[in-house]
Amino acid sequence: MSDYKHHFLFHKKNFVIVLIGLAVMLLGFFAMMLAPNTDPTVYNEKELYGFRTTVLAPVLVLLGLVIQVVAIMMKPKNLPEKEV
Repeated sequence: MSDYKHHFLFHKKNFVIVLIGLAVMLLGFFAMMLAPNTDPTVYNEKELYGFRTTVLAPVLVLLGLVIQVVAIMMKPKNLPEKEV
């Protein structure tokens, strides 16, 4: 038997950052989805194509994706040395 010590690739800090990124992405999707118009028969272009749905929501989704990449690429500070 070998004395191989198993260690996880992600640590608690990575998982917390992943959850934060997921929350930011979900917030962006909810901002895209929620329409302030209550009457479905009325087409209000200013509400449908406003700042929230065309700028803020996509920026939040992209920011969430960037946070996910940072969480995946972040190295833990105290990695065990590779044993030969």
